[in-house]
Amino acid sequence: MHDVIISGGGPTGMMLAAELRLQGVDVVVLERDAEPSAAVRSLGLHPRSIEILDQRGLLERFLARGQIYPGASGRFAGIEPPSPVELDTAHDYILGIAQPVTDRLLEEHATELGARIRRGAEVATITQDEDAVTVDLVDDTRLRARWLVGCDGGRSLVRRQAGIGFTGDAATTEWILAEIALTAPPEEVAAISEAVRKTQRGFGIGPAGDGVFRAVVPAAAVTEDRMVPPTLDELRTQLRAVAGSDFGAHSPRWLSRFSDATRLADTYRVGRILLAGDAAHVHPPVGGQGLNLGIQDAFNLGWKLAAEIVGWAPEGLLDTYESERRPVATDVLTLSRAQSALLSPEPGPQAVRTLLAELMAFDDVQRFIAERISAIGIRYDVGDGPTVLGRRLRDIPLSGGDLYDRMRSGRGLLLDRTGALSLAGWTDRVDHVIDRGAHLDAAVLLRPDGHVVWIGGEQHDLLRHLPRWFGAPSVSM
Repeated sequence: MHDVIISGGGPTGMMLAAELRLQGVDVVVLERDAEPSAAVRSLGLHPRSIEILDQRGLLERFLARGQIYPGASGRFAGIEPPSPVELDTAHDYILGIAQPVTDRLLEEHATELGARIRRGAEVATITQDEDAVTVDLVDDTRLRARWLVGCDGGRSLVRRQAGIGFTGDAATTEWILAEIALTAPPEEVAAISEAVRKTQRGFGIGPAGDGVFRAVVPAAAVTEDRMVPPTLDELRTQLRAVAGSDFGAHSPRWLSRFSDATRLADTYRVGRILLAGDAAHVHPPVGGQGLNLGIQDAFNLGWKLAAEIVGWAPEGLLDTYESERRPVATDVLTLSRAQSALLSPEPGPQAVRTLLAELMAFDDVQRFIAERISAIGIRYDVGDGPTVLGRRLRDIPLSGGDLYDRMRSGRGLLLDRTGALSLAGWTDRVDHVIDRGAHLDAAVLLRPDGHVVWIGGEQHDLLRHLPRWFGAPSVSM
């Protein structure tokens, strides 16, 4: 009997496994593929995801393997803002990094913390009762766990077998994505690609390094079974149909498909089964938010599920995972739909695009868009109060190091300017940092995911808020 089984070993599953292990939860990750995927479906991390990595001490690993693009968060549907606005974060940049690298680094992190990863483990059926979830694999292995989390992608078997609806719009357009070698001269490829992009939505070819090119081209039709990868011949045919040349494409490193399907799970939880990442939401890839959204789902869910398992979770805490993250997914679906529409060469969308480009000259408009895309502007409903309440707190310098350095344990944190507050009864789950030089107007209580749930200076007021997020005080109080 495991505490948690995670179905799906992508970035969402690995991030969740690591967060659970920080709290000592027994977790096993089941991944269908025997080897890590080489497909580069995502090319970057947004500021909030970068903050998450910093909060867990992982950022240096990623920075060493990525490329920083300052001010890139303000781009919308390819529209370049006239001048970038400064976001309320120490990491106001996009980190360009290929998804296989992100996958590998997160798997290393989860493994270092003690998560067990089983590759080549394909789930066949799942059933649940009041006490646990039973998972049967195609090789007739049977596993049991107190909880199961489906992180198994847009075609999630966990979601389907749990009977959770996936409401939204079916795919109307499909694209082929690939990394390939070309025999055509690079200058010819660049010239044709630039010309075609002006009239063809979602087409492009460009260098991906090591003499390989990354290509995206509309498919002839929406495939019934997207599990079947495209062939090199199919790619060549579509390149000729759309660009008038196949550029001598050969030796594909990988080939994949994606579509403009937009769907959202009707619920994120049924009994002891939860969903996260693409299993809970799919949308057009414009804006590159999918992988980031999944990592952020895991960061929200991990400490709450661990608290439920360890035993200190207050009533309803686990339910706040859905009440907080599902609206965020709804916003992302809206943003991705809007960006996808603005890429259309049709006169109507192009008129809206022109108007939006003009509006982005206003700082408030650009900041609104940038905060939505980067997830810096997310504010959870934790009660009435100052604007910062419910938002994540940016990294700030403290006398003994930066704030995020103090959050690597995955525990809550009371940042106390007064030195007069006490956490007696909660020291097993919340750290107390006294720093009279902190650039804050009052003491703040942070959840393990860095969101502010209390601001004040009075002990009696703190005692009213601690149980809501961190449960009843321990017996030793």
